[in-house]
Amino acid sequence: MPLKKARKGASKASRRKLASKNISEFSHGKTFARTKRKFGAAKARKQAIAVGLATAGLSRRRKKKR
Repeated sequence: MPLKKARKGASKASRRKLASKNISEFSHGKTFARTKRKFGAAKARKQAIAVGLATAGLSRRRKKKR
């Protein structure tokens, strides 16, 4: 199943749920197994988390207001 992207204006709670689903989906598939073989388990786990957060729109760093 493809990763789902968060819709615009989604609440933070719904984005977190979506991120969690994306992370679990990404860390049990073929891509995870291939990344794990190639780079190791820690790198594959970090990549799964990064992709899950990015698709949910939670990985952007916010600029601090001065």
